[in-house]
Amino acid sequence: MFYNTGIATYIWVLSNRKPKPRQGKVQLIDATQWFKPLRKNLGKKNCEFSDEDIQRICEVFLRFEETPQAKIFPNQAFGYWKITVERPLRLHSQLTRRAIESLRFASGDETIRAELFDEFGETLFHDFDLARAALEKRLTEWGNADEEETEDDEALKRPAIPEKRRKKLLDAATWKRDGRLFGTATALQRELGEGLFEDHNIFRQQVDGALDRLGTKVSTADLKLIHRAVSWRVECAPPVVAKVHKPNKAQPDPLHGLYEQQIAGKRCVVEYEPDPELRDTEQVPLLEPGGIETFFRREVLPHVPDAWIDPPSTKTGYEISFTRYFYQPKPLRTLEEIRADILTVEKESEGLLDELLKGSTR
Repeated sequence: MFYNTGIATYIWVLSNRKPKPRQGKVQLIDATQWFKPLRKNLGKKNCEFSDEDIQRICEVFLRFEETPQAKIFPNQAFGYWKITVERPLRLHSQLTRRAIESLRFASGDETIRAELFDEFGETLFHDFDLARAALEKRLTEWGNADEEETEDDEALKRPAIPEKRRKKLLDAATWKRDGRLFGTATALQRELGEGLFEDHNIFRQQVDGALDRLGTKVSTADLKLIHRAVSWRVECAPPVVAKVHKPNKAQPDPLHGLYEQQIAGKRCVVEYEPDPELRDTEQVPLLEPGGIETFFRREVLPHVPDAWIDPPSTKTGYEISFTRYFYQPKPLRTLEEIRADILTVEKESEGLLDELLKGSTR
């Protein structure tokens, strides 16, 4: 079968009318050593089952007994829970001029937008219609392309701009929003200064208070962009709080992301913002004694004590790996065998060295 490939062949015997001894169980048979060589290879295939091999496989199957070539497992032995392991986002924040400047180009294509800003200035943000014709002309001069790369790109001063990106660069709304983000962040800088906030939670509170004093309304999406622009990850920073539960509405459960915390002198239960860059997954066997929690406490928490499980993302899967159950490692050679080989090589090399030396003196 599959004579043009080098893949292994598996035969599955499936039935919904299993006899009682087989119900809830799976039998695996390793028949990789039962074959006869082909007289002529078929592609990469060089062996086949003889009638005797087929009979032997059938007998092993029907006996339904454990042997070195046949193993029997409960269905759950192949199952696992795939859990998502989250860790908290930890940030420092600072309203520096450099970070605020990056908000001018928050809509993407930062390099191109920066170049256009150098040429057209604040008009792009505050009176786009005045700059539209000149901007469109400039983008046309740079060329258009349906793909990200073309054969002639190397000959151009700058890569051609695909039509989709070109349309976005000509969208007044994107420039207006970026200008609004820059203006809001600049106002916040005047209000809060350029000091470093080592706790992002305090920074958010200060920002909210400053916006109230300024009478500025900012959408949640825009506020996230401002926070992201002026913040960076720091391992030792306090976790960023994502949600505070009302008193007596939730109980602490650190294993599942519910942590007890004191806020304004009051006991609260909070959830932390997960850090996507630290997100990981683990496979927990369905037959794990104690289940997911026992596995998590033993295998995860000793290494990352601030981690938690995200229950909604837990999935169940199954996998059958013949190598795991039938692999037989080759025994290592003894030290005496290795020593004998080394001595033999040393003797051979000594003779070669003598010959080389004799040849160099002639």
